[in-house]
Amino acid sequence: MKFDDGMMLRVFVGEADQYDGQPLYQWIVEQAHRRKLAGASVLRGLEGFGAGSRIHTARVLRLSTDLPMVVEIVDDPASIEAFVEFLDAEIPDHLLTLEKVRIRPGRRAREARSD
Repeated sequence: MKFDDGMMLRVFVGEADQYDGQPLYQWIVEQAHRRKLAGASVLRGLEGFGAGSRIHTARVLRLSTDLPMVVEIVDDPASIEAFVEFLDAEIPDHLLTLEKVRIRPGRRAREARSD
């Protein structure tokens, strides 16, 4: 099985964060898709806090409408780094992390990228 060197970008946002009238996490995924990055997923957190140190939670007694969201995007390092530069210009106040990963694209992904 062949794995390629890759990079994973994580973007930490709040569920209520918006960009031009749409949920920020949705906008980030759309931007990654337009740039033909290998893949993106949005994960909803059950609890977390950010720069404001206010805890957001899904617990019944402290129900939050602004749960933490994480957008994970994977691709080759050059494509991810270019996307990070784009995000830095558009949403400079959000936490981003980068991590080296090994990627084995599925058959459909390999076929789609070779077109």
